[in-house]
Amino acid sequence: MTGRIDVVVPAHDEADHLAACLGALRVAVDRLAVEHPTLTAGVTVVLDGCTDDSAAIAGRSGFTVIETPHVGVGRARSLGVQHAVRAASPTAATRHWIANTDADSRVHPTWLVQQADAMARGAHLLVGAVVPDPDDLDPVVLARWTAAHPPGAALGHVHGANLGVLVAAYRTLGGFDPVPEHEDVRLVERARALGLRVDATVEFPVVTSGRFTGRTPGGYAEHLRQSYGDAS
Repeated sequence: MTGRIDVVVPAHDEADHLAACLGALRVAVDRLAVEHPTLTAGVTVVLDGCTDDSAAIAGRSGFTVIETPHVGVGRARSLGVQHAVRAASPTAATRHWIANTDADSRVHPTWLVQQADAMARGAHLLVGAVVPDPDDLDPVVLARWTAAHPPGAALGHVHGANLGVLVAAYRTLGGFDPVPEHEDVRLVERARALGLRVDATVEFPVVTSGRFTGRTPGGYAEHLRQSYGDAS
């Protein structure tokens, strides 16, 4: 199978997590090269109005880095996709896939292989699972989360930290909306409404920050806080 996979990572002041995120992506890129040597891969980090050390960390990664004013995650993710697609256009492959994750997240070593396999199967989108970093959670909170997520449970959530989309389908859907949150959910909703093939998996989940205060008001951090509370 020939083609290309581009990873897009929006980051707003994520210096505490970005090095681990990009290190995990490097491992995933290398694993993809071994298992699918005819696929090319790239990573684009979108520094969304960062005021911390995120730029220095991203600059050391060897990945593509673009900087924007603080435009919000929806617009930042969209700009990253635009840049990746434009950069690949001179050698545009018939199969081009965008794999999305977040700067406070660590992908599994086989994450890009999973994305490639979804593309090969003919999926238009792949909705993947996310789990909180257990080191970030109080034991009481972690126990609540674990009880609500038995092994193999598919709860139907959509996470920008683990979402893949075929470029052709992305264009059909009009791309990510320039909104401060839930751009991922809105894209998947449109795909399902149009009858596109949306595959879902709980295998090889992405580990994301277990913080209760995130970068968007209603994102994963708020979901954790509301659903599992604090330890008091």
